[in-house]
Amino acid sequence: MALWGLTAIVSFLLGLVAAGSRPPDTNRVTTADFAPGSRGLPPIADPQPVTSAGGIMADFAGVAARLRPSVVNVFATSRGSVDGPVTTYDSGTAPLSKAGAGFLIQPAGYILTNAHVIQNADRIMVTLSDDRVLRADVVGADPAIDVALLHVDAIDGLPGVAIGKSGTLRVGEWVCAIGNPVGYTGSVTVGVVSSLDREIPLDPEIPQFSAGGLIQTDAAMSLGSSGGPLVNARGQVVGITTAISTQSSNIGFAIPIDQVTAILSQLRDRGRVPRGFISMRLAAVTPELRRALRLVPERGAVVEEVTADRSAGRAGLRTYDVIESIDDRLVLSESDFMHSIASRPPGTVVRLGVWRDGSRLAIPVKLEELPSAATPRPAAPPNVRPTANPSAGPLGVAVHDLTPSIAKMLPDAMSGVVLADVDPAGPAQVAGLRKGYIVLEINRRRTASDSDFAAAQASLRYGDAAAVLFYDPALREYRIATVVVDIRP
Repeated sequence: MALWGLTAIVSFLLGLVAAGSRPPDTNRVTTADFAPGSRGLPPIADPQPVTSAGGIMADFAGVAARLRPSVVNVFATSRGSVDGPVTTYDSGTAPLSKAGAGFLIQPAGYILTNAHVIQNADRIMVTLSDDRVLRADVVGADPAIDVALLHVDAIDGLPGVAIGKSGTLRVGEWVCAIGNPVGYTGSVTVGVVSSLDREIPLDPEIPQFSAGGLIQTDAAMSLGSSGGPLVNARGQVVGITTAISTQSSNIGFAIPIDQVTAILSQLRDRGRVPRGFISMRLAAVTPELRRALRLVPERGAVVEEVTADRSAGRAGLRTYDVIESIDDRLVLSESDFMHSIASRPPGTVVRLGVWRDGSRLAIPVKLEELPSAATPRPAAPPNVRPTANPSAGPLGVAVHDLTPSIAKMLPDAMSGVVLADVDPAGPAQVAGLRKGYIVLEINRRRTASDSDFAAAQASLRYGDAAAVLFYDPALREYRIATVVVDIRP
């Protein structure tokens, strides 16, 4: 069995791919939904024509020049280690920090990335192409297709990308990926669409639900590429990079942009996308299974297991039933069935066409809510910015006076305070301050005692920058860290 890796850089472990789903057939969102006066957001940039180079390959140098300013680095940190939300092939816990990519869809500051990049994060920082570092808010997340919508302030002058249509992609078409593989920001790789409608495993806690409809490409991706744009030869974003094969260097996957535009308005307005679900386990209708069970249907999904007190059991579905259709739409496979169900909201009643022991039945089923969508793990509730540890102050640290034993290990006559604790998701941590450092001054103001430190910290306001002079006892070095107070009071 092939292994799949999330393409975010992960501090402690590499997980299996996040989820995927086909977009709903209704409630589609287009760029018109973001026009001024329609839903309160600026329009997405129009694509620019791209010339060909020798009639063989598009001018991706021109594409990259236009789009790289819109691609950002996303760095998410968490205060604690928590159980990983997806299946892994390694033991351990989810990381304390992750790094990936994202891209601006509007000059107003809306950014698309992967949900797995910001999952469980207490702080999300975005680095723009002009090296500005900004705190990001989570607007919404949909783990079912591994997409998150972020927002940052103060990005005037940076363009949004052009959004294309993934439904028009063809196998063999040239594409390029832009991201931050292993920290190399703004990297551009070129390849072709290797295949369409790929399925890869997801979370075993959601039986039969796998990432589906994905774009496979040989444009090189690596850890840290997660959330970056996949771009066609016309300079339009047609996908969001999300996963790589750990057994090959040229197999990567992207979420079709059509799946994303279909749920953008829900991410922005509700912060999440409720999805339908029927709790049961399914199998594919294969020639061998047809012969063994003497099944008439050539396509569909065979029911393997139902739970009596859940949706499938209450509706009367049984083991060996073959689901042939949903509301008169043919079911092609078990994954096709689950993705079609997920495109409908919970509470919807669907009519299943079922073949059972030579008879065909119509069975109504009321949809439950897809578990991953029912308990999303965005970095924060919609439009809410996480705060730092309330006891740590605006810099996110706790200090104490030098003890005689610590003073003995320091240069003579050094006066300062010891960093006793640093909030893992606080601004000081982001700036590089660590537990055990000796803080000597803040903005050239001496901090010889904890009361001095408290007074200097109390003068800081939201948005201020603090130059912290500190001593690293391990390296015996004096350093300056610039800490930006980005925690709202």
